[in-house]
Amino acid sequence: MNKDKALHYINHHNLIEIKAGEERTTFLEIWMITVNDRIFARSWGLAEKSWYNTFLQDPKGQIKCGEEVFPIKALIPDDLRDLTSDINTAYLTKYNTGSNLKYSKGIIQQKHVEKTMEFIVCE
Repeated sequence: MNKDKALHYINHHNLIEIKAGEERTTFLEIWMITVNDRIFARSWGLAEKSWYNTFLQDPKGQIKCGEEVFPIKALIPDDLRDLTSDINTAYLTKYNTGSNLKYSKGIIQQKHVEKTMEFIVCE
């Protein structure tokens, strides 16, 4: 099952490649975490031409887990408020060492919480 492969890869690697929308031609490395077998990421840069804003316009995309590429659909989860604490904990747990620590503490701040997106692996 593609979702299980993607979850395993994300849980064991710090950088996951993502391609937002159908117009982009290249992948971008970002942090992703999983909570309750669901895949999430937060925008760090908050730029107008970010992967996050691209997905708001075109929810189709891809994630690259090693050599495997999975089609995804991006969405803002309806239960984000309920999941925020668990997502924060997942970021702090996964990215808790060295130079990552500064960014893991940053990405749980409200401005980044507001830019949380969920990725559904299309089977």
